[in-house]
Amino acid sequence: MLDDIIRERLKKLEALKSAGIDPYPASAHRTHEIGDVIAKFDELAASGEKVSVAGRIMSVRDQGKIIFADIAGESGKIQAVLKDETTENFDLWQSTLDIGDFISVSGLVFATKRGEKSIEAEGIQMLSKSVLPLPDKFAGIEDDEIRLRQRYLELAVDVEVREMFRKKSVFWQSMREFMLAEKFLEVETPVLEPIPGGAEAEPFITKHNALDTDFYLRISPELNLKRLMVGGFEKVFEIGRIFRNEGIDAEHLQDYTQMELYWAYQDYKGLMVFLEKMIKHVVKATFGTHVITHKGQEVDWAKPWLTYDYYELFEQYAGLDLTVATCEDLLKRGKLLKLDQIDGRTGRGRLIDLIYKKLVRPKLVAPGFLVNPPVDIEPLAKRLPEDPGRVERFQIVAYGTELGKGFSELNDPADQEARFTEQAKLREAGDKEAQMFDESYVRALKYGMPPTAGFGMSERFFAVLMDKPVRETVFFPLMRPKK
Repeated sequence: MLDDIIRERLKKLEALKSAGIDPYPASAHRTHEIGDVIAKFDELAASGEKVSVAGRIMSVRDQGKIIFADIAGESGKIQAVLKDETTENFDLWQSTLDIGDFISVSGLVFATKRGEKSIEAEGIQMLSKSVLPLPDKFAGIEDDEIRLRQRYLELAVDVEVREMFRKKSVFWQSMREFMLAEKFLEVETPVLEPIPGGAEAEPFITKHNALDTDFYLRISPELNLKRLMVGGFEKVFEIGRIFRNEGIDAEHLQDYTQMELYWAYQDYKGLMVFLEKMIKHVVKATFGTHVITHKGQEVDWAKPWLTYDYYELFEQYAGLDLTVATCEDLLKRGKLLKLDQIDGRTGRGRLIDLIYKKLVRPKLVAPGFLVNPPVDIEPLAKRLPEDPGRVERFQIVAYGTELGKGFSELNDPADQEARFTEQAKLREAGDKEAQMFDESYVRALKYGMPPTAGFGMSERFFAVLMDKPVRETVFFPLMRPKK
């Protein structure tokens, strides 16, 4: 069946060429975008001005001496009406046009008897002849494997998917504009690093031929951005790609967009005030409302956010007091929960985090800040002065998941060196996600970094707000190669 369709379309392609028509010209005649014609329709109809629009044919209804074709572009859709007596080369177009073709249509605008806004086509220009048929726009693409590998097909026929990606652009742009208005400087830092840092994740490794050296794709821009604070910048942010060689699930990708900001002479409490305002602004700008539902849980982001204490919640839901709980206590609880990520070598911080994700995190539905976790799980944050076993860190939480993390940055080089040493021990013991010892970063801190608050969030935040798995919200997610 498909072979027959392709064969027929190739014949039409040859017919166009035989008629002296280039089916793939370099330029297109267009005076208006389709959306502009729709918006100014009455004015254009009254003036008698001819317009030319371009787009893809989404439907064709051939009624003999007249053809109705829906032409869609990014800005909208309009009907083109081809008539035997008024459309140049009518017979040729009648025999060669297909759904999926890109064409330009020129003529006067008018409304049909049913009131449908249309263009009376005097001239047609073929812009790109479609050889393969588009999927049915009503049935869609049922095979997820095909849909994600050939995402352009879904984009071509599904307006809602295209609209989602427009919202994603607004999501990042509104965030960028908010920070620029607050006098943050947007910067770029390297993707290739000699030592990956700033997060607990397994990195990708690549070979730099010119330098004959292995480098890592960054797992976070954090340490480089904090080097900028050492260098004298006071408010910086970066929106860029991150790469983590970890598992695939509904909330994780291996390469994705992340935003991080750093603010000198500020602590985590001041940063939380700032972020609550920013996120509320971004949610409203992106969705037109603050009320967002995820997995059946409705949340009003406009309401004042809650503050959740890490230790209190851990004791409430996990039954352990983290001020006294030992590794043995945590390991015992982890085994009872049948956490397959743990064994006798698992460190205290990892045990706490895994138990938290299993028992505590699902309970946190209302937007809020989860504050002051144990130092074991955050090697880059400042200790609480009144309780050195805890750190000045927060996570934005809602819908039972984490949506961003920030803290008062550690700027004591001796403390940082000691924590890197502990992380290195965990790595030597087999923890591939433990952080590496970055001597150059410790050296930078020894020159002095001012008190600084930092925050990072990924595009998973947008996916959660869209109530979709994260790979559904990226254009071309990585897929296992076909064998």
